[in-house]
Amino acid sequence: MKFIHTADWHLGKLVHGIYMTEDQREVLNQFVRLVEEEKPDAVIIAGDLYDRSVPPTDAVDLLDEILFKINVELKIPIVAVAGNHDSAERLSFGSSWYRNSQFYLTGKIQNYFQPVQVNGVNFYLIPYAEPGVVRHVLGNDSIHSHQEAMKAIVGKIEETLNPNEPNVFVGHAFVLGGSTSDSERSLSVGGSGCVSQDVFAPFSFTALGHLHSPDAIKHDKIYYSGSLLKYSFSEAKQRKSVSIVEMEMDGSFTIRYKSLTPKQDMREVEGFLDELLDPSFYEKQSIHDYLKITLHDEGAILDPINKLRQVYPNVLHLERKITHIDMKNKHSFSTMKEEKKSELDLFQQFYQEMTTSEFTDEKKQVMSGVIDKVLKEEGLA
Repeated sequence: MKFIHTADWHLGKLVHGIYMTEDQREVLNQFVRLVEEEKPDAVIIAGDLYDRSVPPTDAVDLLDEILFKINVELKIPIVAVAGNHDSAERLSFGSSWYRNSQFYLTGKIQNYFQPVQVNGVNFYLIPYAEPGVVRHVLGNDSIHSHQEAMKAIVGKIEETLNPNEPNVFVGHAFVLGGSTSDSERSLSVGGSGCVSQDVFAPFSFTALGHLHSPDAIKHDKIYYSGSLLKYSFSEAKQRKSVSIVEMEMDGSFTIRYKSLTPKQDMREVEGFLDELLDPSFYEKQSIHDYLKITLHDEGAILDPINKLRQVYPNVLHLERKITHIDMKNKHSFSTMKEEKKSELDLFQQFYQEMTTSEFTDEKKQVMSGVIDKVLKEEGLA
């Protein structure tokens, strides 16, 4: 059987003050066309359908529109779980009658782990849940971490799991060793939010959400689909895709990836202001992309962001490269007061800590004259 694995739609996402709903609509309509072309036996959505527990109305309408097209118009079964950004209670609404059209949506964790069967494949739907919730649902007081919670859940599944059939785990978790980005909300403080890879050993395929890159982890049976769009500049260089999995009845499978084209990409650009505003440069650029721009210029620049937005209307973040260099040096400046140095030595160290320019002999002579004059006026020389 064939299924398409996706996750982390984050409908209603706000990035640097801009709602991404229209960008999400564009890429989700491409996703619907892909589903229509591939004709899979099922679509898996592994959590974070929404970006927040109370999503904006436009996001709710968009999800309703896309799920209707896939499940009702195209008659493709949908297998979905809630993620850590979703409201388990809200997503659970209507799930009992959704199943009549083969829309299998699990919002809340329950002490009931029977699989959804689609074309001979068993899909185990495990929504995101805090360890305390799992502890209460399973009546197991020993559960205090995500690892313990997931291990207990899989243990319950194994009581009835048939290892001779293809079994797919659908969940939303942070697997140990995965690479994160800035737009992913931490599941816990420290390492207690991590789940080890070996927990998923009983399954033929583990389809996960939470980490936003399909390359977040390298494993022969555990896969993240990644998000459909880039949601922070830390994801600017990530490839975004959905996974198309074709599974045999012995649990073996092949996987291929299909990228969708965003309405506007999210990119990082750097250079000198004059260079970036030169038509010979920007005419080769996609100027309407969402941009983080790093300027190389030294010294003061009058209103650079508005100058840049005359050419690049979607500059979301602007910073100076010199600022990064300065910040790396500032941490040691506080020790100067504890050292026995002359005023000129102190100023020279201060100058080098706060700028990237050389403190030349000419500058040293000028500053020496200023210091001598001040000291004489204060009666200290």
